[in-house]
Amino acid sequence: MDLNSASTVVLQVLTQATSQDTAVLKPAEEQLKQWETQPGFYSVLLNIFTNHTLDINVRWLAVLYFKNGIDRYWRRVAPHALSEEEKSTLRAGLITNFNEPVNQIATQIAVLIAKVARLDCPRQWPELIPTLIESVKVQDDLRQHRALLTFYHVTKTLASKRLAADRKLFYDLASGIYNFACSLWNHHTDTFLQHVSSGSEAAVLSSLERTLLSLKVLRKLTVNGFVEPHKNMEVMGFLHGIFDRLKQFLECSRNIGTDNICRDRLEKTIILFTKVLLDFLDQHPFSFTPLIQRSLEFSVSYVFTEVGEGVTFERFIVQCMNLIKMIVKNYAYKPSKNFEDSSPETLEAHKIKMAFFTYPTLTEICRRLVSHYFLLTEEELTMWEEDPEGFTVEETGGDSWKYSLRPCTEVLFIDIFHEYNQTLTPVLLEMMQTLQGPTNVEDMNALLIKDAVYNAVGLAAYELFDSVDFDQWFKNQLLPELQVIHNRYKPLRRRVIWLIGQWISVKFKSDLRPMLYEAICNLLQDQDLVYLETMFTLLFQLLQQVTECDTKMHVLHVLSCVIERVNIQIRPYVGCLVQYLPLLWKQSEEHNMLRCAILTTLIHLVQGLGADSKNLYPFLLPVIQLSTDVSQPPHVYLLEDGLELWLVTLENSPCVTPELLRIFQNMSPLLELSSENLRTCFKIINGYIFLSSTEFLQTYAVGLCQSFCELLKEITTEGQVQVLKVVENALKVNPVLGPQMFQPILPCVFRGIIEGERYPVVMSTYLGVMGRVLLQNTSFFSSLLNEMAHKFNQEMDQLLGNMIEMWVDRMDNITQPERRKLSALALLSLLPSDNSVIQDKFCGIINISVEGLHDVMTEDPETGTYKDCMLMSHLEEPKVTEDEEPPTEQDKRKKMLALKDPVHTVSLQQFIYEKLKAQQELLGEQGFQSLMETVDTEIVTQLQEFLQGF
Repeated sequence: MDLNSASTVVLQVLTQATSQDTAVLKPAEEQLKQWETQPGFYSVLLNIFTNHTLDINVRWLAVLYFKNGIDRYWRRVAPHALSEEEKSTLRAGLITNFNEPVNQIATQIAVLIAKVARLDCPRQWPELIPTLIESVKVQDDLRQHRALLTFYHVTKTLASKRLAADRKLFYDLASGIYNFACSLWNHHTDTFLQHVSSGSEAAVLSSLERTLLSLKVLRKLTVNGFVEPHKNMEVMGFLHGIFDRLKQFLECSRNIGTDNICRDRLEKTIILFTKVLLDFLDQHPFSFTPLIQRSLEFSVSYVFTEVGEGVTFERFIVQCMNLIKMIVKNYAYKPSKNFEDSSPETLEAHKIKMAFFTYPTLTEICRRLVSHYFLLTEEELTMWEEDPEGFTVEETGGDSWKYSLRPCTEVLFIDIFHEYNQTLTPVLLEMMQTLQGPTNVEDMNALLIKDAVYNAVGLAAYELFDSVDFDQWFKNQLLPELQVIHNRYKPLRRRVIWLIGQWISVKFKSDLRPMLYEAICNLLQDQDLVYLETMFTLLFQLLQQVTECDTKMHVLHVLSCVIERVNIQIRPYVGCLVQYLPLLWKQSEEHNMLRCAILTTLIHLVQGLGADSKNLYPFLLPVIQLSTDVSQPPHVYLLEDGLELWLVTLENSPCVTPELLRIFQNMSPLLELSSENLRTCFKIINGYIFLSSTEFLQTYAVGLCQSFCELLKEITTEGQVQVLKVVENALKVNPVLGPQMFQPILPCVFRGIIEGERYPVVMSTYLGVMGRVLLQNTSFFSSLLNEMAHKFNQEMDQLLGNMIEMWVDRMDNITQPERRKLSALALLSLLPSDNSVIQDKFCGIINISVEGLHDVMTEDPETGTYKDCMLMSHLEEPKVTEDEEPPTEQDKRKKMLALKDPVHTVSLQQFIYEKLKAQQELLGEQGFQSLMETVDTEIVTQLQEFLQGF
């Protein structure tokens, strides 16, 4: 592509691609896709997005196409890879000027430079870092900021690389530039502090932005750039200096308003300081030991004394509490039961902790947590009054302790109380003692204090087991409090019932339970489901008697709620309803909303009947057929509930029937709709695969595969993942037939892996699919590799090497432990081998395998040996508690499938040992040793530890 002649044409097509008119947009996108592999295309894009006179939207699009091209075509092994000459020109062009005026485009350019750096720096791009260092020194504000922004993204990307050789390069880089990075940060920090006292808001913001970026660079270098950071004086000097800087920045907050962008940036910088400490503690606990004392002094003073008044804010308090918590809980700082078995580093850290957490300090922390941080705020009381369900969700939300103050304070309390319970138990008992007897309902503060103390007693229930006579306390104190009906006592009644719930599994006599149940019934003011048969019969009679459509819908809704609530206990009582519903369905032919209510009732009925729902098929399957047939007008109303009924019918089906298989004919038009119901459609397809994979795939796989191929062209990322999960399940359930039936899709998967699919969740699923093929159908994998080699015009060995390299590089995209183990098993299945390409990738395969061991191996504390926690060998059914729903037929099928799945039947530890032994026998001792020397010594040490006993 000639630069001069092509620039005008590409610019015109990019302009069309920014159009809102799909008739203009679609052809432009197609043309750009064709140009992606043309030599010179990316040079044209570079010229366009660096031309500041052009339209911003066009330049933005040019940057995005350039960035996507790096993902797909920059690697030398990629199909249609860019030539080395063009890449050299592009690298030079990217760092010629750091003068992009638009923030969003500047960020994208910084990110794409970082992407190139990940692949080429420092070997093919040695001038990048020196150029960035020189550019951040310039006096021009814009150039300095853009260079600093790029410096951060490059550092962040290089720090994330995981192979041993890449880590070594980053260590070398960090050592070389750390002093400069510190000086840069100190310079911008001092400039900011000067401007706060004398400069304009614009000057403050500009210097603060540079402070933030240079601190981000230092964070990556400090945390990821050194093997033993405590031996580096510059690193430890920077870390020790953080506390004084934090004090300066917190004081600055007094001079900056609460509602402007400067305040936002200031708080982000303060939080970033704490992240440096938290990350360093997480990655280098022993190197952090010299910082323990200062960290605890700083955090406790700002969070639990008047020092923090007027300068702290919620997220900062959360971070300080997390720092205290991580020091208190850190296993590296906990000596063994036999002190002599502990390392000197552990003992030193433990000594510092014990010296800090004295009785007065612990007492003050405990009292402040309970009497200050546990108190319900006015805002929380209002929310509890207006939206109690929303308040409860907010209060118990997942991992929110990391980010939200209340859950964070409770977790810190639990951890400190557990660690120092002998010291703190008397303190909490004394607080309990002062609250005996009823509380004046007019004294809101006293009610809130009691709520906070009860909260603490509930959280510390296990620690207080031997110190509190809970049965007596329940009878004499808590039960009377539940009987106080005053409106102001509502929050306390709620807390008391929660507190009893915390203790009931710890220490509560069974003969007290009737008193508790009576109290709960008074609180609920609800019907007792002991009268199930009577209530169900009366509801059914009412359903028959009423004539209004709306009334029937309401009665059906109540029946559905009852069936859902009691689940399988409904079975003896549903005979009459089962006989009546077909008649009601026929009568409601003109009333689609009533039919929706019938479908909902059937959903709960099938769930309650389980496998016995097969007896309903003569009525049930025609209902599903009608509701999910897009050629029938009622589907507009019935489709969503009809699909849900279809799904629960499959999940509870004991076996496939010809009629159940036949209604799958409705699926192809449903997939063409690409509606919001696609997720349920995919679940239904999976249900058929689990129910009867061979019969289902032989009947429908060809048409299904065609539908999937069409879907993949225009579906969202989430939709792609759902399609691929179906394929993955088919391969898992039927390793022989699955690959044959979905053969047209697998080249797309292979290509996605080789080209480095940019969406992590899609790449993870690609690797899951390919892992199944490689591990469970080797012959099919070989034929697929041969087919792809012809398509890419490469040797099979070269293509296999490229795939392994990408697999190793993108292993972090896989988050599910099952898939991570599958990847390790799949790549290990290539061994033993005398193939030079596989031997060349041996280091990566071992890295993946050791990562897999870390994922799945758990240590037996008694024997000190490791075992694979994913192995399943028992056939007994798990016991179902009263609170749990019994397993569906599909749950049982999945369990049986897991008992045949290599992920759950093959010990990764044993597999690695056998593969390495076979490789050793193939190459001989000397050859095998040479191969092992390509693996990082740290990885080898970990591997040997896991394989002890073999």
